[in-house]
Amino acid sequence: MSFFNDPKRIPESYGLRIAIGLIVYFFLMKILNLAHHVELRLLNLVILVVGVYFALKKFREVNDQRLNYFRALVTGFTTATIGSVLFAIFLFIYMKVDDNMMQAIIEGEPMGRYLNAYIAAFIVALEGVFSGLLVTFVILNWVGTDEVNT
Repeated sequence: MSFFNDPKRIPESYGLRIAIGLIVYFFLMKILNLAHHVELRLLNLVILVVGVYFALKKFREVNDQRLNYFRALVTGFTTATIGSVLFAIFLFIYMKVDDNMMQAIIEGEPMGRYLNAYIAAFIVALEGVFSGLLVTFVILNWVGTDEVNT
C-alpha cells in the first residue's frame, strides 16, 4: 500500500497534496509575473478547501460512509495544518535563497520593514492553520455528519 492510499495516513497524504498544490500555484504566479497581485492569493484558500474536502471524503469512505464529527474535525484540521506548515517551510527556504522576494515584501508591505523570513513564514503557517480550522468547520456543517452519541 502506498503512502497516498494508506487509510491511516489521510491527514499526511492530503496535507502533502495541499502543500504541493500551493507550491505549484506559487511558481505559476511567479512565472506569469502575477505574484504582486494580492487578491490572487485568495486562490490559496480554494486549494485548501479542495484538499480538506477530499480528505474528509476519503475519511468517510474509509469509515463505512460514516463521518463522526469530532474525528472528522481533527482530520480536516490536521490535514490543513500539515499542508500549511509544509508550505510555510517551503516559503521560508525560498525567501532565504531568493533575497529579492524578501526585499520586495519588505518594500511592498505596510509593515514590511518589521518582517524577516522567519516572521513571514510563521505568519503564512498561522494563517493557514486558522483558515484550515474555519474551512473544516464550514465543510463539516455543510456535508453533514453522523449524530453525536449522548
